[in-house]
Amino acid sequence: MVLSIASGKGGTGKTTVAVNLALSIGKCQYLDCDVEEPNGHVFLKPEIDDTQEVSKPVPRIDEEKCTHCHKCSEACVYHALAVLPDRVLVFPELCHGCGLCTWICPERAITEKKQALGVVETGLSRDVEFVQGRLNIGEPMAVPVIRAVKKKIRTEGDAILDASPGTSCPVVQSVLGSDFCLLVTEPTPFGLHDLNLAVEMVRKLGIRMGVVLNRCDIGDEKTESYCAQENIPILMRIPADRRIAEAYSSGVTIVEALPEYRQRFQKLYQDIRAAVIQ
Repeated sequence: MVLSIASGKGGTGKTTVAVNLALSIGKCQYLDCDVEEPNGHVFLKPEIDDTQEVSKPVPRIDEEKCTHCHKCSEACVYHALAVLPDRVLVFPELCHGCGLCTWICPERAITEKKQALGVVETGLSRDVEFVQGRLNIGEPMAVPVIRAVKKKIRTEGDAILDASPGTSCPVVQSVLGSDFCLLVTEPTPFGLHDLNLAVEMVRKLGIRMGVVLNRCDIGDEKTESYCAQENIPILMRIPADRRIAEAYSSGVTIVEALPEYRQRFQKLYQDIRAAVIQ
């Protein structure tokens, strides 16, 4: 089973749920797809044993061959090329590495060079296989690194994908193709607003979903009412417990600080698995 964990709003406890779920079920994969600011390693403390570079092809122009016919810039929907009377400007940060400009150039004046985007690191944390992506500072394009992380998903066993907050392209890429999406939220107006956006995203992707309500004893009842109205099951409720906050601030997981939660996360896993099998 491939389980993605997302949240429309940042700071709702998505990584907290992901790492505690991974440790509770054991012998699984944890993949941190929040490549712009991965933080699962803070809690899992893995031993990294392999690092692979992620790159994309960007065009390189041979000005001696180029006739400045504009075909490359006209074909590029991302506006990564600008043809001037005497040269061609390339904007690597806009390039998606699709290769269309290289293919369409009639003079074969365009070749490709690799541009490093980030790395994928793999390792082990107890019996959890750890994978995380790290986007290079200043790089705007996270999706290729997320794709590289997801290529590490094994065909057997369970994989937990920790997505970034929001509903933008990186989140869609992380959630895409998963068997179930667990949405972590909180009972506040901001939490409900962004949960609504996340629900719409997951529904458009055609993926089954459920909700974890973190800090469930604060805020109001509107989030519970929304889930009931939309027929979205609330699979787990986590109270606003000071002991959890203290453990989190020290980089300690819930199941390590409060062992009684291990059984609750195991039940969460069983409920999700039952929903996937149905």
